[in-house]
Amino acid sequence: MIDENASDDDWQLDDHFHDQCGVFGIWGAKEAANLAYLGLHALQHRGQESAGIVSTDGGRLFAHRALGLVQDAFSEETLTNLPGDRAIGHVRYSTAGGAGLKNAQPLAVDYAQGSIAVAHNGNFTNFDDAKAKLEAQGSIFQSSSDTEVVVHLVARSRAATNVERIVEALSQMQGAYSMLFLTTDEIVAVRDPYGFRPLCMGVLNDAHVFASEPPSFDLIGADYVRDLEPGEMVVVSRAGVKSSRPFETRPQRSCIFEHVYFARPDSVLGGISVYEARKRLGTILAEEQPCEVDVAIAVPDSGVASAMGFAQRLGIPYDMGLIRSHYVGRTFIEPSQSIRHFGVKLKLSPVRRVLEGKRVAVIDDSIVRGTTSRKIVKMLRDAGAKEVHLRISSPPTRWPCFYGIDTPSRGELIASSHSPAEIAKYVTSDSLGYLSIEGLHRAVLGGSIVNGPSVDGRDPRGVVVERGERNGFCDACFTGDYPVSFASESPTTAKRALPLASV
Repeated sequence: MIDENASDDDWQLDDHFHDQCGVFGIWGAKEAANLAYLGLHALQHRGQESAGIVSTDGGRLFAHRALGLVQDAFSEETLTNLPGDRAIGHVRYSTAGGAGLKNAQPLAVDYAQGSIAVAHNGNFTNFDDAKAKLEAQGSIFQSSSDTEVVVHLVARSRAATNVERIVEALSQMQGAYSMLFLTTDEIVAVRDPYGFRPLCMGVLNDAHVFASEPPSFDLIGADYVRDLEPGEMVVVSRAGVKSSRPFETRPQRSCIFEHVYFARPDSVLGGISVYEARKRLGTILAEEQPCEVDVAIAVPDSGVASAMGFAQRLGIPYDMGLIRSHYVGRTFIEPSQSIRHFGVKLKLSPVRRVLEGKRVAVIDDSIVRGTTSRKIVKMLRDAGAKEVHLRISSPPTRWPCFYGIDTPSRGELIASSHSPAEIAKYVTSDSLGYLSIEGLHRAVLGGSIVNGPSVDGRDPRGVVVERGERNGFCDACFTGDYPVSFASESPTTAKRALPLASV
């Protein structure tokens, strides 16, 4: 049962789905490791548990991995020890496998055919079965990361080249992957056939760069070229750049939650501006779930753009009713005498002059367990808000993700077993409104829903879409419509309900 007086001990986990990982790679630039360091810094929002870089000068691989943020994981000395004109990097928030240095990436190994490093954003849904088969054949695993399965499969392959070995390995895996492989001879970038996770490419003078999101390019002065297409493999070597499609074609199912929360607002994914999509989320939310209020505020930072769109559509002021602290680390010593809602107060501070005596609409991107929303509503009331109307710029999150996002079990997702009215009662808001699934797709696609493919079978982005395939997006966390199967015994499929405390 959720206790309204429960401790705030898990405040650092935040009541959101957590970003999976971020990858960055560069070929053909002096100080490649330094540029990878900067590229990873721009991807820090995608993972804060560990960071790593592997570089090569064409003779051997050099690696450094550490727990913590990018700026803490590397120093001038560690970067000096990563020579070469090519490198790949990784920031991690654990999904498959636990936290800890042994699971930090990129993974780097020496094997009979040479040396190889790999950085992975995503999650393999057949990891358990693949690992069990490899262990039965004598493989010994050094980590609990699902990425290590691919390393073993590459090492066991009898194919002639690194690229062929990678294709053979990935052909045995299912699920989500945007991956970078580094050998002494080449960088290989590959995106799974569904395109679950983003991966893009750019150029920096004569160098070629890859990243999970384009802002990495902006920071180092590189130019964005394009997104890798689902199922595409790009190989960069001294022979040049080669693109191929070695995997079976699938209907595109890119993660729609990237546009709601995960991606940076200044990113452009699949030709869609994340910032503009989030403003449209708020605009359509206001049309679907209007309320009579005096001011709209956001739960920063992810709710800001949607709150602006919400306010503009209703013709009401948008103001900064909550201020977010950017200096809260992963741990904090709480006083022995409990302070009510301690964790939320560390992260968010209400602006009394904005809130006092007013009817307030507060816009957030999602509700997961409901615990943080409950504390925010109480904080706003304590600061003098006359009414608090909670509006969510996405549909109810009822299902866990199996494609590279860290999510609670279904039983912990409050919307999986409770109605909006019941959730509103629990979080103590005067009202609660969610965006519809149709409104979500309409907002992300720029205002119009594609009910099916056009004459040439493509949607407005040029994506091949089959009728009923949710416009080329995966929205399984909202609908339960999983495009790739997963192990039925997975603990994240638990059906137990999350009872609400009496209010």
